Amino acid sequence: MTVRIYVRASTKDQDATRALADLITFSRSYDDNYIDYIEHFSGTKLDRPALAKLLDDAEQDDILLVESVDRLSRLSQDDFAILKQRIKDKGLRLVVADLPTTHTVNEGMTGEILRVINDMLIDLLATMAKLDNDKRRERIKQGLANSGYKPTGKKANTEKHNRIKELASQNNMTKEEIANAVGVGVATVYRVLKCNYPLN
Repeated sequence: MTVRIYVRASTKDQDATRALADLITFSRSYDDNYIDYIEHFSGTKLDRPALAKLLDDAEQDDILLVESVDRLSRLSQDDFAILKQRIKDKGLRLVVADLPTTHTVNEGMTGEILRVINDMLIDLLATMAKLDNDKRRERIKQGLANSGYKPTGKKANTEKHNRIKELASQNNMTKEEIANAVGVGVATVYRVLKCNYPLN
C-alpha cells in the first residue's frame, strides 16, 4: 500500500506545499511509504497534471490523502461525480485530514453506515467549495463587466467527442487508451461517455 498525498494551490503565488509536512506526518499512521503530488492548478478543472499522474500511478487499496475536500475539488457536481468514479475505479481509499470520519475503516454494518455518511459529507463539502468559488468568480465577473470586458465562451470539439463515442462503442479500449488516441485528457473521455452512458 502507498499513501498518495495530493496538495494543490490555484496559482504559483500560493504555497501548495503549505500543508505537506503535516500530511506526511499524518500519513505515517497508515504506512511509511508515501508519494507526494504537488501542483498549482485550479480546483475547478478536472484535467490536472499532478492529479492525473496520481490516478495513473495508483494501485488497488492505496490511500489518496488530502488536507481538505476543497484541495481535491471545486468541481461541478457532474465533474466531481466523474472524479469520484475514477478514484473508485482505481480502488483508492480517500482520506481527508480535516474530516476525522474518513480516518478509519470499520467493518460490518458500522463501517457501511460510516461509508454512506462519509460520501454525504464529502459531497456536501465539495458542493460548498464549488459555491464558494462561484461566488468569488461572480464578483470578479461583475468587476470585469463594470470595466467593459466581455469574455467569449469555449465551444466543445464535436469531432473529438464523436470519435470518443465511436472508439468506446467498440468495447476494446480503456478510457486512457481512448484519450491518447483522440488527443484529449482522460477526464474528457469520462465526461463525454457520462453524457451517453451514465456512470453508476
